[in-house]
Amino acid sequence: MADSVAVSGRSEAQRLPPAVREAIRCHQAEAQDPIAAFFYDLEALAARARSIKSALPDGVELYYAIKANSEAPVLGTLAPIVDGFELSSGGEIGRMREATSTLPWVLSGPGKLDSEMALAMDEGIEAFHVESLGEIARLERLAKARGRHQAVLIRINPTLPEALSSRLRMAGTATPFGIDEARLGEAVAAVDAAAHLSLVGFHIHAMSHQTSVARHQALLDGYLARWPEWRALAASPARVTQLNVGGGIGVDYMAPFEPERQFDWQALCAHLDARLKAMAQAPRVRFEIGRFLSAFCGYYAIEVLDTKHSHGQGFVVCRGGTHQFRLPAAQGHDHPVIHLPSGERGEASSGEKRPWTVVGQLCTPKDVLGRDRLIGDVAPGDLLVLPLAGAYGYNISHADFLCHPRPPQIFIGADRASSDTAR
Repeated sequence: MADSVAVSGRSEAQRLPPAVREAIRCHQAEAQDPIAAFFYDLEALAARARSIKSALPDGVELYYAIKANSEAPVLGTLAPIVDGFELSSGGEIGRMREATSTLPWVLSGPGKLDSEMALAMDEGIEAFHVESLGEIARLERLAKARGRHQAVLIRINPTLPEALSSRLRMAGTATPFGIDEARLGEAVAAVDAAAHLSLVGFHIHAMSHQTSVARHQALLDGYLARWPEWRALAASPARVTQLNVGGGIGVDYMAPFEPERQFDWQALCAHLDARLKAMAQAPRVRFEIGRFLSAFCGYYAIEVLDTKHSHGQGFVVCRGGTHQFRLPAAQGHDHPVIHLPSGERGEASSGEKRPWTVVGQLCTPKDVLGRDRLIGDVAPGDLLVLPLAGAYGYNISHADFLCHPRPPQIFIGADRASSDTAR
């Protein structure tokens, strides 16, 4: 059955934060053409980051994985709250430097260029997450050339039971990520033998889109149970203190305004707290959270250009599309929409709600943002707002397809509102 974000007693428009609704209306009023734009609520982002961080057990760190959304205002909002950043390219180093020059940061990911690793060391990186034996050798050579002693974490691709699987597996199967657990001893020995590298811990990012608290608790329990044997492989186990457990916490895109249906972060943190307190030599645990942190602050607003019926199916044709907001296609879901009728018809969506397929401007039948969306009387000039657009929305999209202009990105904060054309 088609879903709706409407809740009894509240119009769809009332589900939007007032500052976001006002910014969308103002932007539409000032635009010459129908709009397609992203809006980011920076106050909500900061509040969510503080809530996530405050739930962590003592000594557990929160890093933000900037691949989720690396726009400068987003990073600047998070910099005073998080403990550091996780980066995956030389380009992300530049984005991070726009926001802060003081927070620690790490570099992850397969296929690192020598030039990126050299830049990272020159920029004062805290640690590398090394992904292969070849990368260990290259990093040693680069560190030696700089006369630098470099901290590293070895990324492990562990053996995992099928029961712990999620929609997107990053480990526990054949992947380009990390070093198979069966070869971990060889990798530890390679780092120990490198005069300019120092092993300080291990990194595991096994699952993405994890929506089950129980499975994620079991995943962390498995890491912590193996921590003593992993650590014991090192020539100096006392120096191996960090366990980076990645992120991968999922978002229920069908429940944008129902926090009770989202991943229970507090429950996970309480479980981890009890588990760490029971350990004789617990590691310093670090999370790298991306989607679960920034998704909730973003909204993609698109203006209705046309409505039509074809072979018995209703279509709402809008400005924009999957070339700007690829998330629904990438995730394989039909995104919720909030209907904002044009100003003269008021805020409330009127008329009987009918199923509509929401599409963009692209010359492909794959340009679908949502099928069977229940919408009342909809007409050109109305707006549809897609929530949960703050992570892996614009930044994973194929924005140059058909050469449409890039959408504005509007950042709404307590003391500032700014607009940038998307990069």
